[in-house]
Amino acid sequence: MDYKDLRALMVSTQLIPRGIKDKRVLDAMERVPRHLFVDSAARAYAYADMPLPIGEGQTISQPYMVAVMTELLELNGTEKVLEIGIGSGYQTAVLAELSKDVFTIERIVSLAEKAKKRFQDLSYENIHLKTGDGTLGWPEEAPFDRIIITAGAPDIPSPLIEQLAEGGVMVIPVGGLSSQQLRKSRKNRGNLIHEYHTPCVFVPLLGQYAWHNDD
Repeated sequence: MDYKDLRALMVSTQLIPRGIKDKRVLDAMERVPRHLFVDSAARAYAYADMPLPIGEGQTISQPYMVAVMTELLELNGTEKVLEIGIGSGYQTAVLAELSKDVFTIERIVSLAEKAKKRFQDLSYENIHLKTGDGTLGWPEEAPFDRIIITAGAPDIPSPLIEQLAEGGVMVIPVGGLSSQQLRKSRKNRGNLIHEYHTPCVFVPLLGQYAWHNDD
């Protein structure tokens, strides 16, 4: 079975049965070559229903979690998106398929460099990348129509609330260090209206407005 078939199988057996309905999200997940975002030793498991290590104590999320978070963003192709935590770059690539521009921040330089190379190899021209503390956001490019945080936080970093456009949507895993719950927040007249979704486990979001290395 080739990788294209494996992607189709991933969509039909892991995503659709669990309630992912947005056709644009399903099509993007079927297009993006997930196997190119993991190390060669892990490629046999690239489309399996599990997260995989990518080095530096980080992981690439399981396909279902990527699909859930992406669907919650309600992307139609016109949005300016801020992503906190590039990791392997897989979630970034899915976002790039579905939005106008993706601005993405990674604190670990080695992961950012690998992801940048992958984006170049795959000819993504709407991904803008920088390294640094993601909890500070990217104020020079704000406001953002959508914000996605791919690490667990004790709460939403206040700079990200400020950088979310009116009517915009943010998706973030919120909770403790060992487990979180996906929170979808929509900005309405300057305030956030929250919805709570699936329980999840993400690596901790580190930075000035989240967890610290000594926590």
